[in-house]
Amino acid sequence: MSTFLLEIVTPERLVYSEQVDSIIARGIEGELGILPGHIPMVTPLQIAPITIKNGKENKQVAIGGGFIEVRKDKVVVLAESAEFPENIDVDRARAAKERAERRLSSQSNQDHFDHRRAEIALQKAVNRINVYGK
Repeated sequence: MSTFLLEIVTPERLVYSEQVDSIIARGIEGELGILPGHIPMVTPLQIAPITIKNGKENKQVAIGGGFIEVRKDKVVVLAESAEFPENIDVDRARAAKERAERRLSSQSNQDHFDHRRAEIALQKAVNRINVYGK
């Protein structure tokens, strides 16, 4: 078994479903390399890119958090959002980054919840910009 089925699913749709050689994802505990035959597991994902390797081709997808489930012959990424570089509106991502940075810099009147939302918005915007730029 040299490949496995990778499915990336968001609440809106199935984003990706193909046989792949391996993936690299960033879980809460750190970076994960998933190869065929990996031990079954489930773990939360950070807001970070996932790298999909297929032969000599590498693709990145911006993941906005979620979970990864590794099964015997299949890996399912349940993501809050998932975008390939060609689908990213980089101008919108840059504007979101600027808004989040402004909210974080004027934190004097913010409660903890607003501050955390601004941090998450900033992480998502930076992730999208980085994936777009590769």
